[in-house]
Amino acid sequence: MNQAVLNHPFQIRPSRRPLSPDQRADRMRNPGFGRVFTEHMVTMPYSEGIGWHDGELRPYESLNMDPASSVLHYGQAIFEGMKAYFQPRTGGLALFRPYDNARRFNASARRLAMPELPEDVFVEAANLLTLQDWNWVPREVGESLYLRPFMVATDAALGIRPSQDYLFVMLALTTGAYFPAGVKPVTVWITEDFVRAGPGGTGAVKVAGNYAATLLAQRQAQDQGCDQVVWLDAVERRYIEEMGGMNLCFVYSDGGRTRLVTPLLTGTLLPGITRASLLQLARDMGMAAEERRLSVEEWQRDLESGAMTEAFACGTGAVLTPIGTVKSRHGVWTINGGETGPVSALLREGLLNLQHGLADDPHGWRHRVQ
Repeated sequence: MNQAVLNHPFQIRPSRRPLSPDQRADRMRNPGFGRVFTEHMVTMPYSEGIGWHDGELRPYESLNMDPASSVLHYGQAIFEGMKAYFQPRTGGLALFRPYDNARRFNASARRLAMPELPEDVFVEAANLLTLQDWNWVPREVGESLYLRPFMVATDAALGIRPSQDYLFVMLALTTGAYFPAGVKPVTVWITEDFVRAGPGGTGAVKVAGNYAATLLAQRQAQDQGCDQVVWLDAVERRYIEEMGGMNLCFVYSDGGRTRLVTPLLTGTLLPGITRASLLQLARDMGMAAEERRLSVEEWQRDLESGAMTEAFACGTGAVLTPIGTVKSRHGVWTINGGETGPVSALLREGLLNLQHGLADDPHGWRHRVQ
């Protein structure tokens, strides 16, 4: 376990009216995902000619924003998703791969012509917020404190150019299962009407507009009785890219050896940190792991032949979610009888054990909060 470095000052201004333990417990009961926020947040503005300044941990509250702020008109907005986990063996807390999130956050900033935030400052913000609101971190394995860092352009001037002013904010929320059914396999819809990202676009970074553009296709998937949408490439409309806000993985059985396959990062897919962790974890477990292009035709053919035995989605929010049924305009396929497969279950358990400090951490992914 690596200790995160703290070397940048933040003013600490905690809430003067903290919730009582009973009030907090009531809010944390069956939190679901994305609705139960903690009592504090971290903010830090950026001004051209000054840089990052006046970092602060402060009570969770509304932001004061000019209606002419650039983000509201030209969409300069990026975000990340990361988690802090309770460590049953030590009673402490740990962030999972926060420096990887910091690097990806800065990749998103570069793509939108926004200022980069020093990695240590990013990680310190996560440490401070987690430490301040440690009572909001659930204790059960599989539950966590989800951290949402984001940056928006705040220059109050109209004109299509990079903003001169920005605001970095980090929120925290208690999370249960990403999908209401927990780890029950989901049903997915392969869309042929929309694409998520094209070559040279913003598909490889976490830009807010990427997600706004997926909402109509997600509604289409729900109209078809599906939980999530599967995206195809923008050029040939035949290669599998990702699922909603998650990466996809496929399990093959080759003569008794398990092989994990995930779509190749072509510049239009998000390089998921959970994806990378599972690929390495699979190798650690003796499986083969491969990144390559995979077509819809191959998906159906390999399921029918029995070469592919399982499929799952993975991401920070959902961790690992098995796929039980695939729908498209051309038919319906069932994977592993619609049940969670043994490899998916093994990888999910292995990742959660690592995140919660119940397994060794040979790659130094856990960062102790202290």
